[in-house]
Amino acid sequence: MSEEQNPAETAEVCASESVDCPGEESFGFGDDLELNQFDGLPFSSRYYKLLQERKTLPVWKLRCEFEEALVSNQLVIVSATAKTGRSTQIPQWCAEFCLSAQYQHGMVVCTQTNRQQAVDLALRVADEMDVNIGHEVGYTIPLETCCSSDTVLRYCTDDMLLREMMSDPFLEHYGAIIIDQAHERTVSTDILLGLLKDILLQRPELRVVVLAVQPMTDKLLKRYGSIPLINLEASCPAEVVHSNSDNKDYFYSALRLVLEIHRAKEDGDVVVFFASDEEARCAQSILQREGTRLGADLGEMVPVVLCPGQGALLPFLTKQPDSKTSRRVFLSTQQGEDMCWAIESLNFVIDTGVQKKMVYNPRIRANSEVLEPISQCQADLRKQLSGPTGKCFCLYPEESQLPAENTPQILESNITPTALFLKRMEIAGLGQCDFIDRPDPEGLMQALEELDYLAALDDDGNLSEIGIIMSEIPLEPQMAKALLASCEFDCVSEMLTIAAMLSAPSCFLKPPAGLSHEAVQCHRKFQHPEGDHFTLINIYNAFRQSQREQYINSEKWCQDYFLDHSALKKAEAIRSELTDTLNRIELPISDPSFGTKTNTLNLKRALLAGFFMQIARDVDGAGNYFILTHKHMAQVHPHSGYGAQSQKLGLPEWVVFHEYTLSENNYMRTVSEMSPQVFIQMVPLYFFYNLPSSESKEILQGLLDPDGNRKRKDEKQKAATLSSEAGSGCAVMPQSYDRCVIQ
Repeated sequence: MSEEQNPAETAEVCASESVDCPGEESFGFGDDLELNQFDGLPFSSRYYKLLQERKTLPVWKLRCEFEEALVSNQLVIVSATAKTGRSTQIPQWCAEFCLSAQYQHGMVVCTQTNRQQAVDLALRVADEMDVNIGHEVGYTIPLETCCSSDTVLRYCTDDMLLREMMSDPFLEHYGAIIIDQAHERTVSTDILLGLLKDILLQRPELRVVVLAVQPMTDKLLKRYGSIPLINLEASCPAEVVHSNSDNKDYFYSALRLVLEIHRAKEDGDVVVFFASDEEARCAQSILQREGTRLGADLGEMVPVVLCPGQGALLPFLTKQPDSKTSRRVFLSTQQGEDMCWAIESLNFVIDTGVQKKMVYNPRIRANSEVLEPISQCQADLRKQLSGPTGKCFCLYPEESQLPAENTPQILESNITPTALFLKRMEIAGLGQCDFIDRPDPEGLMQALEELDYLAALDDDGNLSEIGIIMSEIPLEPQMAKALLASCEFDCVSEMLTIAAMLSAPSCFLKPPAGLSHEAVQCHRKFQHPEGDHFTLINIYNAFRQSQREQYINSEKWCQDYFLDHSALKKAEAIRSELTDTLNRIELPISDPSFGTKTNTLNLKRALLAGFFMQIARDVDGAGNYFILTHKHMAQVHPHSGYGAQSQKLGLPEWVVFHEYTLSENNYMRTVSEMSPQVFIQMVPLYFFYNLPSSESKEILQGLLDPDGNRKRKDEKQKAATLSSEAGSGCAVMPQSYDRCVIQ
């Protein structure tokens, strides 16, 4: 059946069901020009060239099997690794399936866990389909959409598809949904898989394809029962060399191995997987220094740090080295794994076998930094990176017992945003989310309790009016509540800036060696006496001013002040998106008035409306802060404005902070001075009374109830007197002064 004979009679038949099955040759040049079924234009010569390349992909031999399964089943699971063509070919086949039904049931969407991956795949597929990006094929990532009304195949990040469900809960815009990289177990992907189970019951015409690797595919088969599994065998992995013993000094072992490979003069680039970005950047500086000491006959060694979101690096990854004597050493972490598949000249993989993760502890509402082994699933994927001709060096023994699969992020993350989203989905008529791995009950209860404190829930546990508005704002619930409060306190413009700056990556660049003092001096020019939140506004306003100045280059300006231009541009885009959201839901946006006393006070009130759970008190005047919520001790981070000038100006007694991490030094980040009087004014009383007992709480209690506090002081004094009398020989029964604590 040729493409010119597309069966449009029924949605159950794929337009290209038998096109290009093995042994068939359907695309010929012929005497007449063949028309593209998606845009009606003749195919270009490049289309046929790419078509021949596509036919060599491992996934192509499964095309007929996949199309037959798609016609007959609502849900199809495909087990295949990267570099098999799964993420480019399967979405195209789904687009042909939807075309056969004349898009009666919707278009195709394919989710990715990495924003840059979504863009790169959309560009590649548009090229293969011989259509224009942004027309028939498009993409949607945070802060960027490249689609039109003609789009029939769209790549997007998993979190963007979730957000789309706010307005289209049953995803009726789509006839086929592809969940790619399901084995990475991101929070958004797990929620999508949980909700799609209910959506499939409501929409029998919908098709869902899940792309994953083992053991995730086995788990999905047990979960969904009798559904087709299309299994593409992995290619032969590289030669694998394991360490003989547990290597605690994995960092320097990996660097020594890189230098040995380079001295051996074997062809090919190298990728090294470290535990954290800090290790990768440290390795880069060491290798750069060591590279200058190597002989010229060994050639140049170019260390490159791979971080997610580095779109500008893609051409650098795919091109071959400039010369045979040049070797690139890519330094990555678990987050940069996807980028490594694009490196065509890769011949050596060095896997340290460990990763640093942030694991959320609901009891103290804080992240803990944890060093743990990678999963067996990750280890197997890394072994395939260099192909059958390469080598993979594993810096751990072969008999090491690695966890079978990646730990679901939903078990290690703060699920308060997830709870808010699922409450919103309940309003839309969706049933309970059928999690693959249910969140910890304690974490779920803490999330609901936090939403209750933020007034996002009503007395029946459903979303309140405030909660519904909060769910519309693409921010963490606490920041969304602070932004809502700023509408009441006429400081929306300033709060938008704070929210944008805290949502974007840090704007502070790590200074080169020897320039730390100069960087501190530059950053000090922006410091605000009221704290870091206000400093961020100063930096953003100065950046915007540099853009308006005719004779100032904003990139050069950022470089001079040791600021990250890309982070500030992202903050600018986030602020614009938040402004559009407030306009859409018709919330007032006040005029800027930053710098006035009234504005400063109102900003603190708005901040405390969302972050009243994150207050601390300096208990000894030496910077040892007592966090009232869980009674932990913490210090202000050295990069804070207070940290830089604490000896000169002194530290505030009471502070509100944005982030607290349990690590070696237990630092609080983004800290601003806070008055206990303003805290008492903004804190919900039922949260305050649930705070654990402490001296700091008693001080606040005294401000809240001065008469009661004076009475308690008198009682304590009386008890001390009685105790003194008892000590002098009088037998006095001990008296208790128990107080009822509201739970």
